[in-house]
Amino acid sequence: MESLERKLRYSFHDRELLSEALNHSSYANEHRSGLSSNERLEFLGDSVLGFVAAEFLFKRYGDLPEGDLTRMRASLVCEQSLYSVAKELELGRYLKLGRGEEAGGGRERQSILADAVEAVFAAVYLDGGIGQAQALIDRVLLSQSPDTEERRDYKTTLQEVVQRRRGDVLTYRMISQSGPDHNKTFLFEVSLNGEAIGRGEGHSKKEAEQAAARDALADMPDTFL
Repeated sequence: MESLERKLRYSFHDRELLSEALNHSSYANEHRSGLSSNERLEFLGDSVLGFVAAEFLFKRYGDLPEGDLTRMRASLVCEQSLYSVAKELELGRYLKLGRGEEAGGGRERQSILADAVEAVFAAVYLDGGIGQAQALIDRVLLSQSPDTEERRDYKTTLQEVVQRRRGDVLTYRMISQSGPDHNKTFLFEVSLNGEAIGRGEGHSKKEAEQAAARDALADMPDTFL
């Protein structure tokens, strides 16, 4: 536990909070003697992270409208970003998992690690207040890139936005490719339930898909966000 505190650069007054943040529900279910999972902390941590990220973007991008700030926040706090934080902290080493989840590779599962990061944020908030939580989030997430725009994963953001509405399906398809083999340009289209919602070009298929997702997010109604 001390090694994780060193990585967090925060020493807990109540280490039980950190311990609870690392309890996956599968572990808590196997130890039913009043042991709590990290789900409640994850719930709180999601809100703490959302507030800190919103304030960060509000202060940094004073000229951007609400819709753009909302999209940027969604990208900044997406599961992939939190997973990257978990990998950097080697959080998987400290998770407490049930036997089945352990055997199924849960220690490396993106969703489990991302949820644990939010739970740790909440634990720091409860133990040290919003200032300590903000300092941690800034250190491990917000300040990792000099330009937030550069680190955005538009495909992940678009997928997470769409998943909020059950039954919606995203698909990507290549429209065309041009240029010599060493410098090709790909044009991709992304569709929602069969209807095209964005197009984008890139010098790789992955880059073109990201551009198409970015185009879709730019025109997406705020009711989706």
